[in-house]
Amino acid sequence: MPVGEDQAPLIEQTNEIVRRINNQIGRKVLVEAEAMIPRVGRLPGIDGKAKMSKSQGNVILLSASSDEIRQAVLQMYTDPNHLRASDPGTVEGNVAFTYLDAFDEDRAAVTELKARYRRGGLGDMAVKRRLEAILKDLLAPIRERRAFFARNPEDVLDILREGSRTARAVTEATLKEVRAALGLFQLE
Repeated sequence: MPVGEDQAPLIEQTNEIVRRINNQIGRKVLVEAEAMIPRVGRLPGIDGKAKMSKSQGNVILLSASSDEIRQAVLQMYTDPNHLRASDPGTVEGNVAFTYLDAFDEDRAAVTELKARYRRGGLGDMAVKRRLEAILKDLLAPIRERRAFFARNPEDVLDILREGSRTARAVTEATLKEVRAALGLFQLE
């Protein structure tokens, strides 16, 4: 399942429980979860401090408008010692590059940008313009879908109801299988 790196210990705790139950039963009844951590396991806030937090105001919301994305990217922490485009810059700890690593599909272009930035000859604004365009392209369909569901709350409720029915059926079947494997009987 896709998770941030800070969720990996919880996945491992769950897997320990799964292993104990499977060992108790003597066969694999439950399946272990696999943490799927993306290239960038934790995004820092746009201010470069810790992780994103709405309470700290250092986030880019999935519902952010084009102007809000632009403002957030312009405020994004970069290398404070990179005063002119011709100055060599540091990529490590540079939030703009962290976000490019996370969201830019063109890995070769990001690698080239990093090399140019490190040796000098690339300004922060060029990096931020590229990131802004990528984030706008990424978030536009999410924002549109969110707006659709905001206009159609009954559709959201239908999706939630169906998801609950499906989850309940899977959970009941799994519980029944585990109880049977452990020799426990369900009282009706």
